[in-house]
Amino acid sequence: MDIPRIFNITESAHRIHNPITPEKLATLGAALRLESGARVLDLGSGSGEMLCTWARDHGVSGTGIDLSQLFTEQAKRRAEELGVADQVKFIHGDAAGYVSDEKFDVAACVGATWIGGGVAGTIELLARSLRTGGIILIGEPYWRQLPPTETVAKGCEGSSISDFLRLPELLAFFGRLGYDVVEMVLADQDGWDRYEAAKWLTMRRWLEANPDDEFAKDVRTKLTSEPERYAAYTREYLGWGVFALMAR
Repeated sequence: MDIPRIFNITESAHRIHNPITPEKLATLGAALRLESGARVLDLGSGSGEMLCTWARDHGVSGTGIDLSQLFTEQAKRRAEELGVADQVKFIHGDAAGYVSDEKFDVAACVGATWIGGGVAGTIELLARSLRTGGIILIGEPYWRQLPPTETVAKGCEGSSISDFLRLPELLAFFGRLGYDVVEMVLADQDGWDRYEAAKWLTMRRWLEANPDDEFAKDVRTKLTSEPERYAAYTREYLGWGVFALMAR
């Protein structure tokens, strides 16, 4: 049970597996006014940076679940490094359909809404592990500007323009689901650069260390094409943010 190998390669040096920077992740934690002792559930927790730094900075505790064995191991090491291993635990497993027996103050899925079949399904899933009056966190892309063609949308690694909404439409969609948007922290192009461009050096180093690997051809193809694709499409058209929701 694991994520596709290409992600374990390209993001193996990432601490944060989405376009948010450490500074903006800290801003989000402060914006939520987290209290010491608050419990946070993170579905699709990656390498654990959100839970670990919030445990250090705000005294929260929590649980993260991620499908990548590599990222889960990195999360455990990060907890040890920051001295919060007694506050957070990380589980290697499939977050899709995960419902906790205990209720959390914050239930998050930051950049992995496929676990619930999309935004609406993921919110419904998170709500099942949330205490009354708690906060749901959703990390999700949106169109900064609407792609002029389906080809441009596919260049952003989507399947069509309909994959994402523009920001006002996304906020309205949360409302139609019965939630107030009570906070948001949006990525900027620097955040996208740190997420995407950091993969290129990782790929190059991996290729140098693994020239005879059967996957090397695929990694070489991706490294050759990714900088131009990213600069032409994702960087210009796609936004990303974390949105805090409370049920009405």
